[in-house]
Amino acid sequence: MAAEDGARSPTRMLAEGHLRIATGGRAPADGGIAVRHIPHHHTAKKEDVGGKIEQDNLGDANLLPSQELGKLVNGTKKVPATLDDYRKLVVPVIEEYFSTGDVELSVSELRSLGSDQFHNYFVKKLISMAMDRHDKEKEMASILLSALYADLLDSSKMSEGFMMLLESTEDLSVDIPDAIDVLAVFVARAIVDEILPPVFLTRARALLPESSKGIEVLQVAEKSYLSAPHHAELVERKWGGSTHFTVEEAKKRIQDILREYIESGDTDEAFRCIRELGLPFFHHEVVKRALILGIENLSSQPLILKLLKESTTGCLISSNQVSKGFSRVAETVDDLSLDVPSAKTLFDKLLSAAISEGWLDASFCKSAAPGEDMWNASSEKVKHFKEESGHIIQEYFLSDDVPELIRSLQELSAPEYNAIFLKKLITLAMDRKNREKEMASVLLSSLSLELFSTGDIMKGFIMLLQSAEDTALDIVDAPSELALFLARAVIDEVLLPLNLDDISSKLRPNSSGSQTVQMASSLLAARHSGERILRCWGGGTGWAVEDAKDKISKLLEEYNTGGDLKEACQCIRDLGMPFFNHEVVKKALVMAMEKQNEASILALLQECSSEGLITINQMTNGFARVKEGLDDLTLDIPNAQEKFRGYVELATERGWLLPSFASLP
Repeated sequence: MAAEDGARSPTRMLAEGHLRIATGGRAPADGGIAVRHIPHHHTAKKEDVGGKIEQDNLGDANLLPSQELGKLVNGTKKVPATLDDYRKLVVPVIEEYFSTGDVELSVSELRSLGSDQFHNYFVKKLISMAMDRHDKEKEMASILLSALYADLLDSSKMSEGFMMLLESTEDLSVDIPDAIDVLAVFVARAIVDEILPPVFLTRARALLPESSKGIEVLQVAEKSYLSAPHHAELVERKWGGSTHFTVEEAKKRIQDILREYIESGDTDEAFRCIRELGLPFFHHEVVKRALILGIENLSSQPLILKLLKESTTGCLISSNQVSKGFSRVAETVDDLSLDVPSAKTLFDKLLSAAISEGWLDASFCKSAAPGEDMWNASSEKVKHFKEESGHIIQEYFLSDDVPELIRSLQELSAPEYNAIFLKKLITLAMDRKNREKEMASVLLSSLSLELFSTGDIMKGFIMLLQSAEDTALDIVDAPSELALFLARAVIDEVLLPLNLDDISSKLRPNSSGSQTVQMASSLLAARHSGERILRCWGGGTGWAVEDAKDKISKLLEEYNTGGDLKEACQCIRDLGMPFFNHEVVKKALVMAMEKQNEASILALLQECSSEGLITINQMTNGFARVKEGLDDLTLDIPNAQEKFRGYVELATERGWLLPSFASLP
């Protein structure tokens, strides 16, 4: 695709900022979403054992695949003027890379071309050539893209290249029968390697024709790869990736490296071992374990500080990984205090040293965990609250009894720890089935009405987001699940959309938590987001909204013609859609207005309220929906206004409605 073609194609829209993309850890230049980059396996620069960087020698023409390219480097320094010229030069670079596997050589040759404006074509060409080859070349292509990202390939060119591929899927399918699945893996791998942001899927989908094969690629990437259990490991090993450590094995190796370093004091050897792990995306674990060693063993602190400082200044460990490591320790320092009483003081000392020596950004302190005073309270009291909260939540997941949980939580008499409860609730739900996730959201809606302030809920989510990377070690899809919980809280009016901005401001830029908030915002901005988010966990069912409405109408009709009260309540319960009970209330009130036996309908609402089957929030929403449609109802039911006033008086007297209902217009 020539650069001048397709004035308003999705790729061009992407280039003009209509499709926002990641910026590789730098501030977004055009309002894009800044995300961190994790180099996958290789770097584009040589590093000696001390972490010093040696720039590749671009003057050696023998490194280049053709005499023509050699002339560009050593001769007139010309660069390709057109895309056709660039294509002729870049194909040999890719061919040679597939033959040699030399990442640094390929980076050097691509840099020597100097044609930044055509780098999106390089992305497209590299992947399209790899798609028609063996798994080895596919894996090599992903490694090279990760090495080039944020060095030679900026985020906009990376995203444009993938958009060009999605637009060309029909053509690719002619020569490559499994093109859709292979390209879906490349997209998923790019997201796992964080050279594409997760929101790319949503924005690309909005720009492609609904019937295109590009849409199929996005669907396969999302449903078959990115939504699968342990999806990151699955995607990284799809083509037999170069590292086969489990998380536990990696942690053990890191611990061994650090212990050997403390014994020997050999920094160069420690650097060599860390580099040989080939896990730059997991370097935050090195930082975390090093800091914990420094807290547990005072005599090791000078060596620990030396290792971290030199590994950071020598570019072995990125500044983002260092910040993440410090953040993980900050979140667990309370638990460390149980074994090392002075843990917080010792951690603060290490933190101050890192900032004063310039290898940790001073802004780290500004994003310290909220409610720090709360964490400085009695550790025993916090520990007891966590244990009791866990028991209460586990019982709720078994009984589905919201009123009983609220009573149990009130008996703990610790409203200052409401944020901890929220964190515990969602963390436990994320590691369970959709039923428990739905129950957690329903409970959160009830708690926001009766016990929790908006501040409590925001603090709880901030704590969750700040520990998102730790949670992801145990729950692989934690970021996407957490984004759904955030979006659902907004849909349920537990939080306001503006609260997401406030939450984001408390998180470090480019952190996993910050990206999760962006993901939640993208979910909310999508078409028909309300219905989709309400049904994200199925509400216990797989029904469409219209199906659910039909079932509600039928159960109310059956009850109204002489059905049993208890049986009607059970039918409502069996619907498994507590978030949609406002529809039950609405249809029941309209039926009461239309029928003669309104007493039985109101008796059903009374029973649902008494049992806690329909929450006060859902009841209020149902009454509000009827109130909004009263003018239309009056056309068919002349005395609708009068009847509704009577229902409101009864509901207010019996405590079905929130006090705020009276102030609704």
